[in-house]
Amino acid sequence: MSIKILFIGDIVGKPGRQALSRELHRLVDRHNVDIVIANGENTAGGFGLTAETARELFSQGIHLLTSGNHIWDKKEQIPHLLADPRIIRPANYPAGTPGTGSAIVTTPGGCKVAVLNLEGRVFMKTLECPFLVADREIERLKLETQIIFVDFHAEASSEKSALGWYLDGRVSAVIGTHTHVQTADERILTKGTAFMTDAGMTGSFDSVIGMGKEETIQKFLTQLPAKFEVGKKDIRLNGVVVAVDEQSGKALSIDRINISC
Repeated sequence: MSIKILFIGDIVGKPGRQALSRELHRLVDRHNVDIVIANGENTAGGFGLTAETARELFSQGIHLLTSGNHIWDKKEQIPHLLADPRIIRPANYPAGTPGTGSAIVTTPGGCKVAVLNLEGRVFMKTLECPFLVADREIERLKLETQIIFVDFHAEASSEKSALGWYLDGRVSAVIGTHTHVQTADERILTKGTAFMTDAGMTGSFDSVIGMGKEETIQKFLTQLPAKFEVGKKDIRLNGVVVAVDEQSGKALSIDRINISC
């Protein structure tokens, strides 16, 4: 027996949320998906997550939201948001940080799926080592299930690739987020872990990684602060579907998703 996990790449603003409302149920039916996971750290105007946008995503059929460095952007929302067990933040933030870095989701058929969120350190904040934190978290999660899905929110392709190989055979999938640019390197590694450097973005592609083109260009030209608005045209949904054997936790297949909405 196997299950299928649909992972949606970084959802950017209202256009990304609207793409989900149009396409998610069709994707679930087409691929016989059991669990839907999405990175939701950019759903509120392109920066952060709010209780309102989280409710909207859950109502559309998402079971669990992962995040990354932008989860902290709506500071007033943090205590309420991260008290919800369906919303996780990277596990390698320091002890005492609000929220949790992993969660267990149960399929309608009763199969438990662990989801682990980690954040990279190359060109990003100095956090605990994601490799060593993964060791600790995987040991704990394996007490409940063999199926472990990892969202690695990181900038550098090399760091993502290294973690994929480091965890090969110990988790079901390592899928990257954060760059908003979908990669074409989806594959199953030698010991049975599905890997993809970046799942991509769900939002406007008539943009600079989801945000307005002109203001972004001006910021690069002038190096001055700018107010960003999300792009609104050429909306696409990026993600990946991973099939996993229920008993062994090994990946059976991985399919990249890139559709216009």
